[in-house]
Amino acid sequence: MTHATIDIRSLLARTILAATALGLLSFGLAQADCPRGELDERFCDADGDMLADVPTDESQWLTPSTLIFTYAPTEDPAVYQDVFGEFMDYVSELTGLPVQYFPVRSYAAQIEAMRAGRLHVAGFAAGAVQEGVNTAGFRPVAMMAADDGSFGYEMEIITLPGSGIESLADLEGRQLAFVSPTSNSGFKAPAALLYAELGLKPDEGYQTAFSGGHDNSILGVVNRDYEAAAIASSVLRRMVDRDVLSLDDLEFVYVSQTFPSTAYGHIYNLHPDIAEKVSEAFLTFDWTGTALDEEFGDVDKFIAISYQDDWEVLRTIAAAAAEIE
Repeated sequence: MTHATIDIRSLLARTILAATALGLLSFGLAQADCPRGELDERFCDADGDMLADVPTDESQWLTPSTLIFTYAPTEDPAVYQDVFGEFMDYVSELTGLPVQYFPVRSYAAQIEAMRAGRLHVAGFAAGAVQEGVNTAGFRPVAMMAADDGSFGYEMEIITLPGSGIESLADLEGRQLAFVSPTSNSGFKAPAALLYAELGLKPDEGYQTAFSGGHDNSILGVVNRDYEAAAIASSVLRRMVDRDVLSLDDLEFVYVSQTFPSTAYGHIYNLHPDIAEKVSEAFLTFDWTGTALDEEFGDVDKFIAISYQDDWEVLRTIAAAAAEIE
């Protein structure tokens, strides 16, 4: 509501304006007393863990009749609806609520769905976690790992054999496909790398395209839609395991250090009792013989994570990428 659109008269006008001013002042003071770091102004971070705090006002707690769950955007969401089927059943068993899969086609759509309160539990791709945390109130709980505790993936820049792109320097003036501006391996890390190593900026030192998904980028290279692409190694290996393509179809221009992978968690204002059961589901789900175990063959369980610690390297990369003008 703005004063410019209201016909306010006489004493009533002054009363309304005074009350409004007092309310805005109180709101401003409350906001000023609420630490939040990089979080959206809707959130508070009183405990300093870089995550939106659970509201102290119980009326703000979200108690859905059905829990909505999704995995990071993929070319064929139906595949992962089946892959996570047994896990969703387990969440339903622990929470007592039905769980429905919500297919998303983009990182932006996934973040907006949680921001609007329509998405309650999700797996956010590593590079989208920071925006999910800051703007949508995502609270990461777990990450996939192997039995020995190892986890993560690498950013890889791929091309076709015989493309003439054999090193990072060969990308100058050529086309490099990215996934999304929110993706770590699909944009932030390679953009920061090319600028730091060679001073190359997107759409200046090399041509760019955004595919919308790691699988789209990979198939785009194979089908000669893109000369090269920056992708997540984990997505490529799963596509190879499903016989979508062979590693022999590609050449690897660059392989990065290992980064933390997809983070799984829930919206910040999910009723604490439900949130506790969701967290328990991630950390106690038995993968043995499940579709998850078959699809994600290199990992065997979920492990607890700390956004503040485990995502520090990705936040550093994101800051570096943001500096590229």
